[in-house]
Formats: sequence, structure tokens, C-alpha cells
Amino acid sequence: MNPIKKLRGLFASKTHILPIYTQQVAYIKQASSALVRMTGTTDPAEWKKLEKEVKLCETQGDAMLTEFYEQLYEGIFTPIDRIDLQAIAMYIDEFLDNINDSAKSVLLYIPERIDTQLVELAQYIESEADALKDLVVSLDNVKANFSNLTLQCDRITELEHAADDAYEEYIGYVFHNEKNPIELMKYKNIAEMFESTTDAAKKVSDYVRKMLLRYTE
Repeated sequence: MNPIKKLRGLFASKTHILPIYTQQVAYIKQASSALVRMTGTTDPAEWKKLEKEVKLCETQGDAMLTEFYEQLYEGIFTPIDRIDLQAIAMYIDEFLDNINDSAKSVLLYIPERIDTQLVELAQYIESEADALKDLVVSLDNVKANFSNLTLQCDRITELEHAADDAYEEYIGYVFHNEKNPIELMKYKNIAEMFESTTDAAKKVSDYVRKMLLRYTE
């Protein structure tokens, strides 16, 4: 066995990177759940409360990213290249940032109602968070967990495509049915932010998918 690969294998179990990914995704799950709850009410006071919960998750996620860099700079041995580790962490953090922006959009625009299509988009975001949770726990051994990593990447891609369809259908619906131009722009902008958030989750899976091609050769 290549001595470098052997050393990586010995030290892989000692890395603190995987727990950091896991905690990042835990914040994403909490934030996405709060976003879903935001779409389940039209009470501005409740929106404000839930938006604060999402913002706290985003702030804690930023702190985890700082800790991640500290661990990475220590020169720990991992079976994954540090550039790849960094890219995955940044894309995960971007997903969390987008969830925060989605929550802020509801609080910013104060729409008169929350249409079922917006609830559906929020649920797609939460489902992507679930898939991402299953994905990161398999990063400890890319080759051994290749099948599950591929499965979760496929799952996120399918959710993102479904969200795209739901978004396009909703935009057509709201432009056809909403007569108040101010409310129309509110629904359009909120839906765009939600759809962009589903795209952010796919960036994680797209990167992991590309990485798998290199690490399983």
C-alpha cells in the first residue's frame, strides 16, 4: 500500500471534520424546519419568532465554518483532499445562508397569504436537508459508501427538479390569478428565493458527485 494512503487511513478516524459537517447539517435541518413552520402561519409575530430561530442557526453555522478552517489548517490527515473538504463546507454554508434569506423574505414582504405552492417549496428545502444529512455521514469513507453517496446526490437532484417544476407552476398560477400588483411581486420574490435555496442544496450534491469520479478511480 502507498505509505501516504496508509497514513491517511490511520488518521482518518481522528479527524474532526466529519462532526463539523454533521453539526452544519443539523443547523440546516433546524432552520429548514423553522422555514416550513413559517409557511404554516400568517401571523407576523410568529414569522418574526421563527425568522430569529433561522438567523441563530445561520450565525451558529458561520461559527462552525470558522472552526472548520481552524481544523483544516492544523494539517490533519483525511482521506479527502483539503480543497474538496473546503468546497463542501462552503456549499453547505451557502445552503444555510439561502434558508436564512428565504425566511427573511417572508418577514420582509409580509404577504397577505401563504399559498400551498410556497409551503410545498419550503418542504422541498427541508427534504433536501434530510438528504444532505444522510450524505455527509457517508463522507468518512467515500469508496465504501459510494452507493449511498450517489443515492443521496440523486435524491437531492430529484428534489431540486421537482422544486423547479413547482416554482414554474406557481409563477404561472400567481400571475394569472393575483390582481394586486404589489402582492403579485411579493409572491414572485418569495418564490424565487425559495427556489434559489433548492438550487443551493444541489450545489453540494453536484460537487460531491464530481468528487466521487476522482476518489473512486
